[in-house]
Amino acid sequence: QVQLVESGGGLVQAGGSLRVSCAASGLTFSMYATGWFRQTPGKEREFVAAISRSGGSTYYADSVKGRFTCPRENAKNSVFLLMNSLKPEDTAVYYCAATHSWLSESYYTRATDYRAWGQGTQVTVSS
Repeated sequence: QVQLVESGGGLVQAGGSLRVSCAASGLTFSMYATGWFRQTPGKEREFVAAISRSGGSTYYADSVKGRFTCPRENAKNSVFLLMNSLKPEDTAVYYCAATHSWLSESYYTRATDYRAWGQGTQVTVSS
């Protein structure tokens, strides 16, 4: 059974940094591309970042480009979302997601591409 567990969310002031982690189990992690999404009340889940299963390819939403990165450590079955220069508009519940990928350098940006999801972690940025 595939399981993704996020941790590391919290409250931070605008301009600050935060690291959110996602630990995966029940899968051969190196065969799964991963992504990060976020959601605020009343809005659809929004793509944030994606990384290929090899870690060699990444893609970011324009709203976070240059501020967020999403490295992964396949040996530790983990992926991270490193968030810098946080803004109040980054406040959301952040979800990690994973999907099996035959192609080592492919990444996925649509929520419908992903089969496994974490439970989400709240990130709140105060002004």
